[in-house]
Amino acid sequence: MIELPEAVTYAAGLQAALTGRTVVEAQAGRSPHGFAFYSGDPGSYRSRLRGRVLGGASAAGGLVLIDVGGGEHLLLGDGAYPRLHAPGARVPDRHQLRLDLDDGSALTVGVQMYGGLHLVDVSDPDPYLEAALRCPSPLTERFDQEWVAGLWAQDGVERGSVKAFLATQQRIPGLGNGVLQDICWQARVHPRRAVATLDAAARTALMDAVRSTLAAMVAGGGRDTERTLQGEPGGYRTVLSRRTLEVPCPRCGGRVGKSTYLGGAVYACGGCQE
Repeated sequence: MIELPEAVTYAAGLQAALTGRTVVEAQAGRSPHGFAFYSGDPGSYRSRLRGRVLGGASAAGGLVLIDVGGGEHLLLGDGAYPRLHAPGARVPDRHQLRLDLDDGSALTVGVQMYGGLHLVDVSDPDPYLEAALRCPSPLTERFDQEWVAGLWAQDGVERGSVKAFLATQQRIPGLGNGVLQDICWQARVHPRRAVATLDAAARTALMDAVRSTLAAMVAGGGRDTERTLQGEPGGYRTVLSRRTLEVPCPRCGGRVGKSTYLGGAVYACGGCQE
């Protein structure tokens, strides 16, 4: 799923490739997908998008926004993955959205599992986008001690786990189950650990790990468990993921275990994560 590092990486690439380009043809819903969610009838996207001049792209949490002109943005989220195709390159037949551009290039979006491809007016955002725009990114200075203290103080946090705190309730938009694994490993904290057992030092270490790990993932061009705009694995090598399950912990040599918790897989080292 697209999370903050991928959203930032996609947005940077799309900003460079799409700004000023004109959509000469558009198609949505070519490959039917029961969990691809559009704004209204996908058949209307052709008339709504043809002739639009694109104004670039940005990221908000784990969401990618492409300025399609006319006061609207194409909002990509969850498993809606964008791909760029150079002029003359073969474009795959299966996709949930295709935009052909005036320089001969194309943008396709394919949905894995589920994903949103919404045309939205950012002056009237949906709740997820509103939260992503309101909350400061851990990559910015606005994600400071005062903001973090407010996160810890939210109702129900002390009764839950570290995973529940970090990856639910949109407390930190774009931080999901995928990036959670390396964050907790860096902080030496188990995702299932109760928040109430964390002392001040552990809480500081966890928030430091949120900032540094996400920054490293962005610097690497996204995680190696996800794909770039060109369809290649991201350059950040995950420490704990499905790719490393049989590999000993690089810090202590301990066994890395996998379990299901709060609707997703969690990975943790039995030797150095409390």
